[in-house]
Amino acid sequence: MTEIAFTKGQGTGNDFVIVADPEGELDLTDEQIAALCDRRFGIGADGLLRVVRSARLPEGAASLGEEPDAEWFMDYRNADGSKAEMCGNGIRVFVHYLLESGLAELPAGSTLPIGTRAGVRDVMRSETGYQVDLGRWRAEPGDPLVTARGLSVPRPGLGIDVGNPHVVVALASEDELDGLELSAKPHVDPVPPHGANVEFVVPHEPLVKDGVGRVRMRVFERGVGETLSCGTGVAATALAVRDWAGRGAPDHWRVEVPGGVLGVRMFPAEDGEHVALSGPAVLVYSGTVSLA
Repeated sequence: MTEIAFTKGQGTGNDFVIVADPEGELDLTDEQIAALCDRRFGIGADGLLRVVRSARLPEGAASLGEEPDAEWFMDYRNADGSKAEMCGNGIRVFVHYLLESGLAELPAGSTLPIGTRAGVRDVMRSETGYQVDLGRWRAEPGDPLVTARGLSVPRPGLGIDVGNPHVVVALASEDELDGLELSAKPHVDPVPPHGANVEFVVPHEPLVKDGVGRVRMRVFERGVGETLSCGTGVAATALAVRDWAGRGAPDHWRVEVPGGVLGVRMFPAEDGEHVALSGPAVLVYSGTVSLA
């Protein structure tokens, strides 16, 4: 048995096992990660965040090439052990852990670059906790149809990539959203080549209040299942609803998920429009665990 230290963290109920491995010495298997994330036999989480220096793993070389100051790499793994490109809630929790453990500093008004499989992402402090620039987004071509338990007929979706793939589906009412049975995986046709997180969304009435768009969302995360929140999914949802709303729709959004509320902001940058996500990050407890 190998004993490792861990910390449990969460952002709007999207929870993570955090393992510090600065020198990249820990080689966790998919099976070990799945066991740690198991909610009955393990610690329980939607995913695992390995805190490792970019210079200590091959994937981090690209991050350092993009931004030499990206000392830390977020090695994010889904609850089933599979690798994921990006996690919007996870990166806020990751940065909060770095600051609380003294591994990094983030003075007010400055940004902290973090390496991810989707590229370097800049994080700064915000009124609600932290804001992450998710970078340039893109709408995916095609017209996917989504079948889900609780929906009488398949619904059209909009593919949005914010560093990882999403399909956003608009529903007609709060009752439809509440009636979804997301213990079963929704089916997307055609099947995305790398899978996708699937978001189901209903606008508030009115949609826009005080210049801020307002929607409610539930999500089925690739490699996990339904979660209380998905940060990149929140960003994709706001982008999709803005597109559907048409000309004059706001660039600021408030997205309600089962685990809380997150903010989304779209803004111009040199390489095109970026989308930013803001919200809280909490460290819950720390301990040690034995790995088989």
